[in-house]
Amino acid sequence: MYTKSIFWHRRDLRIHDNAGLHKALTNSKEVQPIFIFDSQILQFLPENDQRVLFIHQEIAKLKNQYAKFNCDLKVFFGDPKEIIPRFITEHKAEALFTNRDYEPYANQRDSFLFKELEKIDVPFIGSKDHVIFEKNEVIKDDGKPYTVFTPYSRKWKAKLNNFYLKPYPSEKYTQNLIKSTDHSQLISLSEMGFEDKQLVVFPSKNWKEELIKNYHQNRDFPSLNATSKLSIHLRFGTISIRELARVAKSLNETYLNELIWRDFYQMIIYWFPHSAKNSFKTHYDRIQWENNEIHFKAWCEGKTGYPIVDAGMRELNSTGFMHNRVRMIVASFLTKHLLIDWRLGEGYFAEKLLDFELASNSGGWQWAAGCGCDAAPYFRVFNPTSQQEKFDKKFEYIKKWVPELGTTEYPSPIIDHKIARERVLLRYKEALQPI
Repeated sequence: MYTKSIFWHRRDLRIHDNAGLHKALTNSKEVQPIFIFDSQILQFLPENDQRVLFIHQEIAKLKNQYAKFNCDLKVFFGDPKEIIPRFITEHKAEALFTNRDYEPYANQRDSFLFKELEKIDVPFIGSKDHVIFEKNEVIKDDGKPYTVFTPYSRKWKAKLNNFYLKPYPSEKYTQNLIKSTDHSQLISLSEMGFEDKQLVVFPSKNWKEELIKNYHQNRDFPSLNATSKLSIHLRFGTISIRELARVAKSLNETYLNELIWRDFYQMIIYWFPHSAKNSFKTHYDRIQWENNEIHFKAWCEGKTGYPIVDAGMRELNSTGFMHNRVRMIVASFLTKHLLIDWRLGEGYFAEKLLDFELASNSGGWQWAAGCGCDAAPYFRVFNPTSQQEKFDKKFEYIKKWVPELGTTEYPSPIIDHKIARERVLLRYKEALQPI
C-alpha cells in the first residue's frame, strides 16, 4: 500500500471501469490523477485539429467528474519526460500508475520514464486497459506472435472468458482520491496553439443494441447508418473496451471480430514496431511507386472520376469519418490503381480521421497495399465500379457526397481500370522477384 500515488490518464479518459485507476486506488491511500497534453505529439498537428478539440472537451468533462469527488484533475502541457519526474518529486509520490500504450513513441517514452523513476526508487506500474488481450497473451504454441488474423482470432475467442471482460469498479474507491478545495483552471486550447472551433460533429458514445445486432447484415452499405462510429471513443478511452466487448459477445460475432482486429493490430505494432512506417513484408519496399502528385491531389480532393472513391474522400474531408468498406476501396484505389505509396495515404488518413490510431491505420493501409502481415494478395485489385454496384447500387451514398455526378462538372476517370490493373500486377511482380 503506497501512501501517495499518481495516476496518469492517457488513452483512458474516464473514471468508470478504468483498470489502471482501479489498481492505483486499491493500492494507495491517496491518488492524484493527472493528464498531460503531450507537446511532443501536438507539435506536429494543425491548429484546427479536431482531435485535440475532442480531447480537450473530454478532459473538461473528466475534470468535472473528479470535482464531484472533491478531487482536482491536474492538467499539463509539455513533455511528459520532464513533467512526470518533476511532479513526482514535488509531491513526494511513491508510485506512478498508468494504462499501457503499445505504439513505438509511447514505448520509448515509457521506457525512458521507467528508468528515470527507477533512479529515485519510484515504481512505474502499468495496467492493461486499451485492449482485451495484449502483447503475448494470445500467441502461437511456439511462443511467437501471430501474423495472420484468422488463427489469432480463433485463439483469442478460445481464451476469452468472463475474467477478461469483468469491469474494474473504480468508482467504489474514489474515497482514496486526493481531496482538494482548490480546483485549477483547465489550460485553454489557445494557450497550446490550437483553435477552439468545432468543425465536425463528434459521434456519440452511446450505442444502440439493435444496430450491433444487425451489424453483419448492414455494415457494408455506406448509405445506411449501420456502423456504431465508436472508434473515436475506443481510441481515446472514453468508453471501456471490456464493456463493449461484453455487448458484442452477446449480440453479434461479426462486430466482435472488428474488436479482435483492433487487438490484433495493437499486438502487431508492439512486436513489429517497424510496421508503423514501413512495410511489414520488407521486400514490398522494393516496389517502384508512381507517386504522381496530380493524381494524389485528385484522390485527396475526391476528384478521381470514380464516384465511390470520390464520395469516400469527400466524406472524410467533411466529417473526419469514412465508412469502413469505403476505406478499403479508396486505399486499394490509391495503391493499386494510382500506384501511390501506401504511406502517403496512411499519412493523409492520419491527418483527417477523428478515430486515427496508428496501429489500425498502418495495418489497414498495408492490408490494402498487399504488404502487411495479413494482407489482401497483391494481385487482388478492387474494381471501384463493381464495388459501387455491389454496395451502393442506387447511388444513395454517392449522391450525398458527389451531387454533380452526371453533369459536365464531374471529371472523367483519371485512369482506366483495365490499364491500371495490368500496370500494378506487372509492377508488383517485378518488385517481388527473388533477388
